[in-house]
Amino acid sequence: MDNFSNSQVVRKTVVATRGGVVAAQHRRAAEVGAAVLEAGGDAVDAAVATSFAIGVVEPWMSGLAAGGCMQIWRVDEARAHTVDYGMRSPSGLDPADYPLAEGGKAQDLFAWPLVKDDRNVQGATAVAVPGVVAGMELAHKRFGRLAWRELVAPAVALAKEGMLLDWYAGLMIASNARALSRDPDAAAMFLEEGQWPPLISWTAITEKHLDQRKLSHTLDTISREGPKALYGGDVGRALAKDVREKGGSLSLEDLAGYRAHMVDALEVPYRGGRVFASPGMTGGPTLAHAFRFLSREEKPSYLSYAKSLEAAWRERLQTMGDKEGCTTHFSVVDRAGNLCAVTQTLLSVFGSRVVSPSTGIPLNNGIMWFDPEPGKPNSLAPGRRCLGNYCPIVGEMRGSTPDPRRFAIGASGGRKILGTVLQLASFMMDHGLSLEEAFHRPRIDMSGEGRVIADRALPQNVIDELNRFLPTTTARRGIFPYAFAVPAGVQREGDVNTGCTEIMSPWGDAVAERDM
Repeated sequence: MDNFSNSQVVRKTVVATRGGVVAAQHRRAAEVGAAVLEAGGDAVDAAVATSFAIGVVEPWMSGLAAGGCMQIWRVDEARAHTVDYGMRSPSGLDPADYPLAEGGKAQDLFAWPLVKDDRNVQGATAVAVPGVVAGMELAHKRFGRLAWRELVAPAVALAKEGMLLDWYAGLMIASNARALSRDPDAAAMFLEEGQWPPLISWTAITEKHLDQRKLSHTLDTISREGPKALYGGDVGRALAKDVREKGGSLSLEDLAGYRAHMVDALEVPYRGGRVFASPGMTGGPTLAHAFRFLSREEKPSYLSYAKSLEAAWRERLQTMGDKEGCTTHFSVVDRAGNLCAVTQTLLSVFGSRVVSPSTGIPLNNGIMWFDPEPGKPNSLAPGRRCLGNYCPIVGEMRGSTPDPRRFAIGASGGRKILGTVLQLASFMMDHGLSLEEAFHRPRIDMSGEGRVIADRALPQNVIDELNRFLPTTTARRGIFPYAFAVPAGVQREGDVNTGCTEIMSPWGDAVAERDM
């Protein structure tokens, strides 16, 4: 039961262009990426600029303390690459500092055994080694055209201006106000008088902005000195000091020793085409398992999606461990047809709900990715890679034309990501839907919890069929909370590009460079 209109229809318009397109969960970040494309930048240049910008305008999802993964398709190589910049646990972390509480399960995103005082979820003890700046550096060194400083500069300007607070920002901050109030620096950044969420007046037309001047200074330092400022330089030294003074174990040595990795993408043959996913400690191997199951179906249905996801999740939970998260995703296609799908995260909404006072950086809670119970596939330990659910992909479909149709998609939403990426790809590859049609089509969620959540817009016979397989509940496709993941994608067909974002996302948008 809910209170919302059943007659309201929400759509997003998709405009075809021969220019490049950036689809992101925040319009202003997408505009930054599109401007880079207009300036002659490559898709990777646009991805780097968008990454830094979105950390400013969507600070509860991403930022300088984030980790993630980038999927890249290069036209000149006819090849896909994965840039892995996932977080790591600090080398000085002691699992004994995370004793299990008596009984109960954790309340934030997952069902690990409860840790005393939520030390793996909240506060500086939950902070892991971030990777996003190193990941952007690696991609830029390999494929970038424009200068590093030029790509970070828009984020510097956005932070100097301060993120505009509107009703959606107020809603997100209010939903975490109690947790944010426990850290004086997070409270100072996000709350009024350190206590109240910055809700907007019902009728007044006024502007409020976050004070992100310290973050702007930090970004400016990184733009001038490069990633070394964080990974061993003064920014990293200040960040590590702040975390340790708040009780965490992150050290300057952890930052200096961090490395992002570029590897060949995991190639999954499907329907005469290919899907390129990320290997290793991501959602890619589990997605590949689901695609292999789905390939047995002549024309996959929603029941097929539920069955393939149930099998894939069963294998993941038994062999890889598991975790959820709140992330951001953006996708880029340039004029030449190069593609990027980028997912990055602080993990929980607002991460650890801690801000570094010296740098203005909101901090991750990547330690929550680990199972606090010893002896498990993903148990908490020092110096280990975190296992994430992010799953950016590039897909390639062969049709009647010589050039294949390609797309880059991904999503935010923790466990919900896999099912959304699988269904969007299948909508296009199995059912011939356009990117626009795929993003507007109803979806289900099956996240390994022995149940299905179905969009209530689906026909009753589909819901009944799902319910005979697993217990099925229905949910409205809304804004808050999201019952399904939040995708963003771009498509290349011939020399024409399109982009789309989750239709219910009030900030998400696809922005094209001007068609010269």
